Amino acid sequence: MKTGILKEALIKGGADMGKSGISAEEKAWLDTYDINQYDRPSVAADMAVFSIMGLASHTEGNGTVRKADYRKDPEKGLKLLLIRRASFPCRDCWALPGGFGRREESTKETAYRELYEETGVKDAYLQPFDIFSETGRDPRGWIISHAFLTLIDGEKYQIRGGSDAWEAQWFCIQVERQEQERRVEAQSAEISSMYTMKLICRERDALKLTAQVKERKQFVGYHEKTTYEIVEPGGLAFDHAIIILRAFLHLQGQVERGGKMVFDLMPEEFTLSELQKAYEAVLGRTLLTANFRRKISDFVTETEHIVEGAGHRPARLFRRNLHAFYDADGGGLSRQP
Repeated sequence: MKTGILKEALIKGGADMGKSGISAEEKAWLDTYDINQYDRPSVAADMAVFSIMGLASHTEGNGTVRKADYRKDPEKGLKLLLIRRASFPCRDCWALPGGFGRREESTKETAYRELYEETGVKDAYLQPFDIFSETGRDPRGWIISHAFLTLIDGEKYQIRGGSDAWEAQWFCIQVERQEQERRVEAQSAEISSMYTMKLICRERDALKLTAQVKERKQFVGYHEKTTYEIVEPGGLAFDHAIIILRAFLHLQGQVERGGKMVFDLMPEEFTLSELQKAYEAVLGRTLLTANFRRKISDFVTETEHIVEGAGHRPARLFRRNLHAFYDADGGGLSRQP
């Protein structure tokens, strides 16, 4: 096998660019180039799909949104979508949605396709956050995974299993960190921590998965190198315990630094209380309401709709203020709530 699609793309690109295209000499070189002289990995995409799950709602004809049991169960929680694998390897283990790329796809296109095939979700916010290529991460061979942080409003979907999954379920996620060792010297430092992840599926007989991942941070000359080791997989397939932890820490870090990503976890309309609870669910801490509302005010706009619940004062619904949300320099919440 020669250059195939790559060669055709380069030649087409040269034709499209006119004089700036590849030369006849380079075309001749491509004709003799054999890509098989190098070992090639399989490429996959894995998606860490998060949602803030709340109660079902519907809109009345007068524009009032009513929510069942709003008084009894107002809490919002961060959840992660997992599938139970239907085939070897790791059959019956829980895993992130994902799969192998096809020849004509980008890795993001693979992620969208696999997400739909395995869960039924057609549209989602996808952001690549890491690449996993460690030796032995998959028993089938050399497989490199492009990992995507994926955010959706989970209440919009009836999640289902797909081609490679027995079932798909939402799991509440809790992450705890315990520092184990800290050594700091003149020109180097090392910090070891143990992360315990608890994943609980309340809809499936309170199914609980507990995984442990050891993080080791080394600093040499102020440069950081971080490695991860699975201590207890907890029923998760492959190295997905590490991918889930990295996705969670990335999401939390993004929210700490800016925060607008949280809006992709919300429905089109929401109360300010619901928005604050979403921030708190990701950050794992309580925020001062007055400070939060002051800092978030530029990024929301009030609607004409309200939400009512027994025993509660009707709350106004808001939506994103797109003029402030997508400003000229990329936007975002520069101030932390």
